[in-house]
Amino acid sequence: MKRPAKKPAADRSFVVALSRGLDVLRAFHPNDGLLGNQELAARTKLPKPTVSRLTYTLTKLGYLTPVPRFEKYQLAPSAMALGYAALANLGVRHLSEAFREEVMRETGGAVAVGARDRLSMIYFGQSRNGLTLGVQLDVGSRIPIATTAMGRAYIWALPPEDRAALLRELREHYGSRWPKMRDGIERSGEMVARRGFAISAGEWQDDVHAVGVALKLNDGTGPYAFNCGAPAFRFTEDRLVNDIGPRMVAMVRNIETALGGVVATAKKDESKKARGGRTRVVEGIR
Repeated sequence: MKRPAKKPAADRSFVVALSRGLDVLRAFHPNDGLLGNQELAARTKLPKPTVSRLTYTLTKLGYLTPVPRFEKYQLAPSAMALGYAALANLGVRHLSEAFREEVMRETGGAVAVGARDRLSMIYFGQSRNGLTLGVQLDVGSRIPIATTAMGRAYIWALPPEDRAALLRELREHYGSRWPKMRDGIERSGEMVARRGFAISAGEWQDDVHAVGVALKLNDGTGPYAFNCGAPAFRFTEDRLVNDIGPRMVAMVRNIETALGGVVATAKKDESKKARGGRTRVVEGIR
């Protein structure tokens, strides 16, 4: 989900045409419906003639469905099949579901898991119980890395070199807005070091407060990050720090263990897991 480490112009193995075609597919967001060549050109920053050729090709390949009446396109089943195949291969999404739902019930917040998508985090699993936030989020939704609890937790889970590279990208992207965002990220780093979680209290959406915790695995994938958010009046800053944050840390540490991550799973628990039980290594807060 990350951009290639090398710039395309300097990487002779990089296929620019393929990259542009994928950018067109990525331009479709949840609940978008139909998009025309002009809208796709604006979102991808590609020339409209280039977009027209790409949408023609993607239509021929079965990844876009044309709607001639409106001169627009929608994602075709072949494109959606790629996404569902990716979701099916993400063991963390399936294994974490029971843990996420438990925290959702205990806190009344929406609990999600996501991964990096360029300068955003994209949700690939969510547990919520009729909770209404200021913004509608679901699987496939993107949220910014720089100002959200999930994104900040992800930043501080990266190796130093990768984190520095991402921060440079964010600085270039946000320009004059970057200093304020950088301060929030630095404060989050201090909190992650002390408490294991990051918070965002109205820094992304005024009325949304959330906690984020990173998930590290030893198989070379990730890191991923979880969040638990709710309207600000339900999750005060004091509750974020003293209640929601510790719960989320406990949840993620147990998920790491169940996935065979950074905490070793004891062999004596194997039979329990086979019967459908869940290993409890870090006790949650009652």
